[in-house]
Amino acid sequence: MHSRPATTASVIPAWQRRCCCTVILGAFPAAWAQSPPPEPAILPAVSVTAPAETGASGYDTRRTTTATKTETPLRDVPQAVTVVPRAVIEDQAMQSLADVVRFVPGVTMGQGEGNRDQPVFRGIGSTGDFFVDGIRDDVPYYRDLYNIERVEVLKGSNAMIFGRGGSGGVLNRVTRQAQWEDIGEATLRLGSWKERRATADVGRALSDSIAVRVAGVYERSDSYRDYYELERYGVNPTLAWRAGERTLVRLGYEHFRDERTADRGVPSFGGRPVDVDPSTFFGNPDLSNTWAKVDALDGVVEHDFGNGLKLTNHARWAKYGKFYQNVYPGAVDASGTMVAIAAYNHRTDRTNFFNQTDLRYRVTTGSVAHELLFGAEFGRQTTDNLRNSGDFAGFPGGSLSVPIASPVTFAPVPFTRKASDADNRSTANVAALYLQDQIELSSQWRAIAGVRFDRFSVELDDHRDGSRLSNTDHLVSPRAGLIYKPVETLSIYASYTVAYQPRSGDQLGSLTATNRSLDPEEFRNVEFGAKWDLSPHLSATAAIYRLERTNVAVTDPGDPTRSLLVDGQHAQGVELTLAGRLARNWHVIGGYAYQDGEYDSTQSASIRAGNRIAQLPRHTLSLWNRYDFDAKWGAGLGVVASSALYAGADNTVTLPGFARVDAAVYYELTPDLRVQLNIENLFDRRYFASAHSNNNIMPGSPRALRVSLSANY
Repeated sequence: MHSRPATTASVIPAWQRRCCCTVILGAFPAAWAQSPPPEPAILPAVSVTAPAETGASGYDTRRTTTATKTETPLRDVPQAVTVVPRAVIEDQAMQSLADVVRFVPGVTMGQGEGNRDQPVFRGIGSTGDFFVDGIRDDVPYYRDLYNIERVEVLKGSNAMIFGRGGSGGVLNRVTRQAQWEDIGEATLRLGSWKERRATADVGRALSDSIAVRVAGVYERSDSYRDYYELERYGVNPTLAWRAGERTLVRLGYEHFRDERTADRGVPSFGGRPVDVDPSTFFGNPDLSNTWAKVDALDGVVEHDFGNGLKLTNHARWAKYGKFYQNVYPGAVDASGTMVAIAAYNHRTDRTNFFNQTDLRYRVTTGSVAHELLFGAEFGRQTTDNLRNSGDFAGFPGGSLSVPIASPVTFAPVPFTRKASDADNRSTANVAALYLQDQIELSSQWRAIAGVRFDRFSVELDDHRDGSRLSNTDHLVSPRAGLIYKPVETLSIYASYTVAYQPRSGDQLGSLTATNRSLDPEEFRNVEFGAKWDLSPHLSATAAIYRLERTNVAVTDPGDPTRSLLVDGQHAQGVELTLAGRLARNWHVIGGYAYQDGEYDSTQSASIRAGNRIAQLPRHTLSLWNRYDFDAKWGAGLGVVASSALYAGADNTVTLPGFARVDAAVYYELTPDLRVQLNIENLFDRRYFASAHSNNNIMPGSPRALRVSLSANY
């Protein structure tokens, strides 16, 4: 989408255009005062169009409700928050959350075994810290961006707002919603390796009280990786209803399905990824596939009682189905010529129901102003897990290996259930209460204090032996922050937060007879930072943090039937961001992170005290520029760079550092028709994008082209 500022409607970018008002004028001559006037003359309606006065450019977001559950300027939130708005997503033709987090310092994206998003927040990997409009969306799958207005990434422990987990950070997708304005956009995208993608977004006001909107996507694409195929589609209708002067009701439904080849990349040898062409597939592509299906209903009621009192209730019901099967590379032999093949599949079915009720109240006591939040969340999650392992008994020696020079095999691999394979149903229930106070002490000093209490219980029925395990945790998660504003546009802050991860884990299936009595893992985040609105259209942030993980369970060396709790790891670093408009026609977004982290205790034979945290690069840098030459032409140029990192916690395999340059060209054919060309990896550098383990490493894409044609109607 275009992002050029302008003073006339003909050159205002589409994403900045707004219809501000319609004026109807009537004329009444003075002589009519003595006699009945004729019918007034109605002049033609005049539409005045101007840029939206948001105080920010399309690359810069100034306010959020996610971080505090209240409408708060980002500079008054005492923690690091990075927002990637729709304008950036479209200008870079982003395809996935992995593309998004490249512009989020302190966060990287793991490989996720080729079947899911798996971010690493400040050295803490997660498969479940995902939210949509502030509600948990924790099944591991690949999420699309077709219906997303912006992506907000909150770093550090976030349990006071989000509940269990949120240990190193959370990723929240904010969806497009029905509004009382006409919206019509369709985009067709074609790219390298038969990429074919179409999206549409249509919204209308049906009356003064009813508005509707529908977003949809269909994609069918191949990849630079051999044998890879992808097909996905989704539709998300939403409705908004003004049920009264003070009441707004929102309803939404999403159906989404994603099917693709489960590709776990390449193995390693001699401490580095094997030297093969980036397209080389390892394993059996015919038996490696994954699919996910999501059906979700949302209902939100907002009511303003007046006098600073507002109520919001958000209920979400979601049903997920997820399956993945992979025949993938294991370890390379000592000669470096053969690679072992492993295999398994896993099915997950989950039904979530969550209801959040928030009551916000603004009150002034003397010279001090408060914004109080009283909230409650109730939820229930039912999950079925079933795993089967590849059976290699029919192969010579009971194992399968293939030459690295020819690593694709189509040998049939049967899948059977081993004694250790999961076959269970878990039921998790949460009941939570939280209280928060945002305090304006003076024109220069603000504070935030909050606490959340969760009663989180899990029951796990193990179908393998008929046993039932249960555990209940009572979690108290505090949050405290202090903000000093020497001037209105600059905030300097300090914060402290705590979060917990129960023993049931991210995916609610990790409870065992050994660990169910153990305290949950604990995460403490201390952070200092500054946020500065350099101009009405440009903002910068800086944060210094230390994140500590404790209560990690390890096997007692003196008694293998017992577990001990030890200090797990710590990470510390510096994060910098810049977003907005440097000049009238120059937009920029970027970030830099320095991260240092290590394991504090020996946790296994391979995870030793002093080892560096896996998948934690010491330096990451991203910078994207868009420059518009005139009302029709624009260009983009950016760089994504990372220093070397370890693929696994044993620190034996290193992914080398890299720097990749991306570019784009934008052209407006007509005010309602635009074309853009995006080039990823402009100089065709070879690099490795992510890892899951020492032998699941994903090569980065060679040079890739995408052409997008977008129409407004």
